[in-house]
Amino acid sequence: MAAAIPACAALLAAFAAVLPTAAARAVEPTDIAAASDLTFVLTEVADLFAAETGNAVRLSFGSSGNFRRQIAQGAPFDLFLSADESYVADLFRDGLTLDDGVLYGIGRIVLFAPHGSTLRPDPELEDLAAAAADGRLKAFAIANPAHAPYGRAARQALTKAGLWNTIGDRLVLGENATQTAQFATSGSAQGGIIPLSLATVPAVSALGTFALLPETWHDPLRQRMVLLRGADEVARRFYAFLQGGAARSILRRYGFALPGETS
Repeated sequence: MAAAIPACAALLAAFAAVLPTAAARAVEPTDIAAASDLTFVLTEVADLFAAETGNAVRLSFGSSGNFRRQIAQGAPFDLFLSADESYVADLFRDGLTLDDGVLYGIGRIVLFAPHGSTLRPDPELEDLAAAAADGRLKAFAIANPAHAPYGRAARQALTKAGLWNTIGDRLVLGENATQTAQFATSGSAQGGIIPLSLATVPAVSALGTFALLPETWHDPLRQRMVLLRGADEVARRFYAFLQGGAARSILRRYGFALPGETS
């Protein structure tokens, strides 16, 4: 377990490094709430936006369900990028958004195992089933399905593989996708199911191996963004920028399927 500490520290440092980058350039930055699977991709987009326009945004990452609740309770965000479009639909129905938003990408999930794990990632979860049966599996990380869309997708994939009830007592639930990635990469679990957009980040992929799970094993992770009522001008510009070619290219590089390019 001691050997896992440096890897965990490296990953924590990688996540921490992206959080303040877009926020330090303005006195009163625009506030963006974003699903945590976007931690790296959105920071890269925001930095490019700042470089091209001179406008900064402040990024807050977390679970989409928690952000939906906070916004409903009056949290002063200008723009919300959700990992589940149903949360945007809820806010639109409640009259808290300017419109029903736009689809910005469709996510995927992977089975990730850190170096040194006895678990071998495969797209059919066959070794995970074997590890559950032979006692190798002690702890397995997923995001909390109660409020994290990627956790719900993980639960659906495990159910499809017939493993949800089998490994339920060995699950370690992350508050959001990034915390789940920290659990899955640190060695505190044999592995976990995390977003492809996090697994492909060099600082994360260097810590283990992963296998892309079939997209038919879970509901599509249709990710939608929306401007909230009272959104400022910078938020509106950033919203438009996210729909442009440069941002779409970055999203594609992190493994998202893009609207207009795939179903």
